[in-house]
Parts: sequence; structure tokens; C-alpha cells
Amino acid sequence: MAIKTILVVDDSPTDRQHLTDMLAKAGYKVTGAASAEEAIAKVKQAKPDLVLMDVVMPGQNGFQATRALATDEATKHIPIIIVSTKAQETDKVWGLRQGAKDYVVKPVKAGELLAKIAALG
Repeated sequence: MAIKTILVVDDSPTDRQHLTDMLAKAGYKVTGAASAEEAIAKVKQAKPDLVLMDVVMPGQNGFQATRALATDEATKHIPIIIVSTKAQETDKVWGLRQGAKDYVVKPVKAGELLAKIAALG
């Protein structure tokens, strides 16, 4: 499946804008969500081709949202890449166990993220 639309989930407007700009320059259609709860609603409604999920957010965290999306029949086919400042190996393993397809540590390097997205598509 070709990846064309990406939902960027991050409570930081700066991080969200940085990822949006990076992805838009690469030709992707990008939308954003500022919380895990908003992300789950948007994924169910808009069905993006990929979700980039932050972990540390107020309310529900990104691990919980990833698990919710990965276990829902309507959304489990949509890949999730976690994009987080949490850089410990245990965080990465936990993120993948929740259903994420990959894990990227902030600050995000454009080449690394775009290669991971291309590998999924």
C-alpha cells in the first residue's frame, strides 16, 4: 500500500509543525492531532495511510493510543511509527509491543524518518 496521507500526533505545536513541513516537502498529505484522544477519533474518521505518534502527551499517552488503534478491527491495518524523546531500549520494545511498526527518536532526522516511511509503503 502506497503511503500518501499521514496523521502527525504530538501535543507540541512546534514538533507537529516541524514534522508536517518535513513530510509535506516529501510530497505527503499531512494532518495533525494534538492529543491521543483526538488522534484516535481522526484515525477512525479519516483513515490515514500512516500515523506518527508521540508518546508523552497529557491525558492518554501515545503507547495507550497505539494499543487502542492496533487492536481495533477498523484501524489495525494502519501502520504507526512512534516518534518520541523516550530513547531507552525498553521504550522502543514497549512501543513495538503495543502495535507500532517502528520507532524514531527525537530530534527527528528527515532521511531516517522518510526511509522508514518508504520501507512501510
